[in-house]
Amino acid sequence: MSIERVVISGGGTGGHVFPAIAIADAIKAKYPDCDILFVGANGKMEMEKVPEAGYKIKGLNIAGLQRSLSLKNLSFPFKLLGSLIKAKKIVKEFKPQFAVGVGGYASGPTLMACSRMGIPTFLQEQNSFPGITNKLLAKKAKRIFVAYKGMERFFAQEKVVLSGNPIRGQIENMKVDLEKAYEYFELDPNKKTILVIGGSLGARTINESVSAAHKAWLNEGYQLIWQTGKSYVESISEELKNTKGLCVKPFIKRMDFAYSLANVVISRAGAISVSELCVVGKPTIFVPSPNVSEDHQTKNAMALVKEDASICVKDSEARESLESVLLDLMSDESKQKKLEVNIKNLAKFKAAEFIVNQIESVI
Repeated sequence: MSIERVVISGGGTGGHVFPAIAIADAIKAKYPDCDILFVGANGKMEMEKVPEAGYKIKGLNIAGLQRSLSLKNLSFPFKLLGSLIKAKKIVKEFKPQFAVGVGGYASGPTLMACSRMGIPTFLQEQNSFPGITNKLLAKKAKRIFVAYKGMERFFAQEKVVLSGNPIRGQIENMKVDLEKAYEYFELDPNKKTILVIGGSLGARTINESVSAAHKAWLNEGYQLIWQTGKSYVESISEELKNTKGLCVKPFIKRMDFAYSLANVVISRAGAISVSELCVVGKPTIFVPSPNVSEDHQTKNAMALVKEDASICVKDSEARESLESVLLDLMSDESKQKKLEVNIKNLAKFKAAEFIVNQIESVI
């Protein structure tokens, strides 16, 4: 059979958006005429990143429940009801053969609407601890594609398929002209490069730690590519406007360029960041975010530390220790090489293509 019409829903962060785009790309590679419609949450990054990737998207006025007591929670039932009605209308008009949910607020109403209309639904869970939305949608899903072993703790065993995380083709199939990459970031080809990525939305601790440490790193002759996140870029750019050897960006569109130049990476330990760093095989210092459910970023990072495939610095200790940990690693080439080999051994390739093949076998 041919795949002709598909809905993909979810988002909120790069950890949800980029796997969704990778799955869409894998469908398009096999079925070039397939009509793919994304459904996201208005005001979230998918509304920008999905059109940039060449796909259509419709937005729902949906937001999550606040974990703490908040007046914002009073509007939640109304937003949910409005989103359910709109999602039903979108699905009814588009008539997809199946829907894929990748986590995030918008996937809830969209996949609920599909299930009620008898349209097969599939989930992709990036983390070792699933989000609320995927937990709620799991009962009706045909298959749940996961990146970590042991997810039967949360989902029905017969539905769970270990696929790995889909990552961007730009990263998985990296073929980079290094001269162009250095020009893109306006950096020196003769200097070693540190890459700092605090996730798609930025990370306060990492940004503050790098602000405190960057002079020592530059004094050692290193240079820096720094993804700050939108919220932080203005203040950081102002602080560092006359500093040479630095490229500061709110978001790095050419991550293939950035990864290719990096000698060492400093990163949060979100599931997609971990998966990408395994594939590109870069020595990495993880600074896991403590502000996630079940502290799953620390679990992600420690899974690599156990294999001697990365270094982990606690968020609470980063401001004091990140400067010296980075300098120690940059000066130890044998340690870099060991981390590079070991992290690459943990990579899972072609996850998006595997997921598409599995969905085909079900429908």
